[in-house]
Amino acid sequence: MSAHNQRFLSLVGDTRNRIKEINVDQARTLLEQDSPPALIDVREESEYAAAHLPGAKHMGKGVIERDIEKQFPDTDTHMILYCGGGYRSALAADNLQKMGYTNVISMDGGFKGWVASGLPVTTD
Repeated sequence: MSAHNQRFLSLVGDTRNRIKEINVDQARTLLEQDSPPALIDVREESEYAAAHLPGAKHMGKGVIERDIEKQFPDTDTHMILYCGGGYRSALAADNLQKMGYTNVISMDGGFKGWVASGLPVTTD
């Protein structure tokens, strides 16, 4: 996998100044609560189909802004977004906040960090 280009990294860095991020362990703790946040996978459909976090809904980065209100009309909905490593989910979280969503978190480390921590994934 090639390194990310500098303009992309600058964009994500700027975004990270405006959003809330948590690490994999913090996400796991939130997801184990009695009323866990919605878990949204913003990766490509093929990535989601190969494996994803248990309970995750797929709303790819290319369509989440278009489709979020149909799935989650309440802008106070607590949700965790994740992607492969935390870059696309940060960008998506920023856009959802711009749309009025107030309780959006990006999981830094993403799917790769989840797997590296030995946590379960599924294909269901």
